[in-house]
Amino acid sequence: MPRRTKLIVAVVVLAVLVAAAFVLPVPSPAHLRDWAAGAGPATALLFLAAYSLLTVAPIPRTVFNLAAGLLLGPVAGVAVALTATGISGLLGFGLARLLGRDLVSRHLRRKAVRTVDERLAGGGVLAVTSLRLIPVVPFAPLSYCCGILSVRPLPYLAGTVLGSLPGTVAVVVLGDALTGGTPPALLACYLGFALVGALGMIKVLRGAAYGSRTEQPATLDAVRGEGVRARFHQEVQAVSEE
Repeated sequence: MPRRTKLIVAVVVLAVLVAAAFVLPVPSPAHLRDWAAGAGPATALLFLAAYSLLTVAPIPRTVFNLAAGLLLGPVAGVAVALTATGISGLLGFGLARLLGRDLVSRHLRRKAVRTVDERLAGGGVLAVTSLRLIPVVPFAPLSYCCGILSVRPLPYLAGTVLGSLPGTVAVVVLGDALTGGTPPALLACYLGFALVGALGMIKVLRGAAYGSRTEQPATLDAVRGEGVRARFHQEVQAVSEE
């Protein structure tokens, strides 16, 4: 597919996803309860499919996690919500890599883009997990970002599931949030997840900085060694000529 065609398709798909986030009605808990009652045993499968597909667009996952607890209970709700999270994350990742990777690769020469790419890809599971733990980092845009950068699929999937686990469990179990307010316990959980995620990213960034510092002396030593050897050969040649 030509690069210009990929650009047009990527812009159209992104516009559709953003429009869907604003236009599509997000079902209320009461509507979901009625829908589940009519679906019978197929509720879990239908909910899994809806969760997995709809959250590829930048639609908040909180309402689906709350609905999972309401419709399926804490155990099945957590299992279905985490499975849907992994599927949705992979779909967003794959869509962005298919349509957007070539568009970003030509900009990797820029220092800022290259730095973000190296830090996120080099951080692996820890980097993705840390970002997923921070509640203010949107789920779908991060999936797109990882897809267009050099993050590998398996570390991305593992980091997505691990980083989404605490928040998903908290929202599914804390069904009181369905009343319309956010319980203080849920806010405390979010604050704790954000702190852990921030600490993880600090470790990734410090590790990258330490690696760059340790590589520089080795490079300087190699250059100095070449200079010493060059001067030695020059002296030997001068003596032989005398």
